[in-house]
Amino acid sequence: MTYEYKIRLPLDLQMFAKEGPGGEKTEEATSKKLEDVREEGNVAKSTEVVTAATLLGLFVCLRVAMGFVGNRLLDAFDTFYTLIPRYTRDGIDVAALTSLTADALLNLCIVILPFLLFGLLIAFFGNALQFKFKVTTKPLQPKFSKMNPINGFKRMFSLNTFMELIKSIVKIGFIAYISYGVLSDHARDLYLIYDMSLEQSILLMYDIVTELLWKICLLFMVIAAADLFYQRWKFKEDNKMTKQEVKDEFKNQEGDPKVKGQQRQRMQQASQRRMMAAVPEADVVITNPTHFAVALAYKSGETQAPVVVAKGADFLAGRIKEIAREYRVEIVENKPLARMLYYNVDVDAEIPPELYQAVAEVLAYVYQLHNKVS
Repeated sequence: MTYEYKIRLPLDLQMFAKEGPGGEKTEEATSKKLEDVREEGNVAKSTEVVTAATLLGLFVCLRVAMGFVGNRLLDAFDTFYTLIPRYTRDGIDVAALTSLTADALLNLCIVILPFLLFGLLIAFFGNALQFKFKVTTKPLQPKFSKMNPINGFKRMFSLNTFMELIKSIVKIGFIAYISYGVLSDHARDLYLIYDMSLEQSILLMYDIVTELLWKICLLFMVIAAADLFYQRWKFKEDNKMTKQEVKDEFKNQEGDPKVKGQQRQRMQQASQRRMMAAVPEADVVITNPTHFAVALAYKSGETQAPVVVAKGADFLAGRIKEIAREYRVEIVENKPLARMLYYNVDVDAEIPPELYQAVAEVLAYVYQLHNKVS
């Protein structure tokens, strides 16, 4: 004999929610959110783009200025090797050697400084061209959260740090592979370098360095393109918002919809009161007769054409007619004209020229009635 037991356990499905009560971050970042993030100094930036641009600039500089650099180095070499025996013939003259060393450093700075300045300029534009320039002081403000060792420990073992480590290993591996390939191709020439003249040695090293630098530039351009795509994708994903965050932001910017609805309602009520106050001054009220009512007033010399001072449908139309009867304003039934006026002319606006004839006939009828009464 077998027995089956059924046990019911309460299960809270909220345990499986990914983002807690706010919901998943599925919505694209709004322009305000991106502006706030930009204000904090956070942008979709790839350091690999700067590195690739700097290497490419260095390669161009070498190709363009190698003649100047080579001649400068050869002149310096000849000068220093000519002067060294003179300064050391009768013993080492410390002051003279110091002066010689200073001249050597000056020559070295003259050769290197243009490359450094050009590299700095490229690095600046490499960063600036990835995002819009904006001056903000918020990144300079101290944040105690950055000093928290626990947060620092989390950053050390975060996904971003892991990705940077993988990227660095890949770069080092490719650079080592490229360097090995280039040096292997020139291994025979390197073994013979001691038998070459100084000019030949410099030309050989120039060929090796430019070939190596060009291949590394190509590698870094590929890495930079991939990294820029990844950084922009990651920035977009990191700044996504929940539906609730979007709603809250909209409320903060536009105001609470309930409050706006109440304000709109109060404005409509104030507009209706102004219309009702203008009905007693009207010359005629044209009706549908049950659905629409439009009150017209014409003051010769003040306006070029009759003006709609009030209009309404259904209940509001009934109120206009009640006030018109109370103040003995003529009510004329003209269904087509009432509809045309209601849908095409705003309150406090003159009637269009195409309605002049129809309205003139109504007003003539009303004035004729007033003359008969008087």
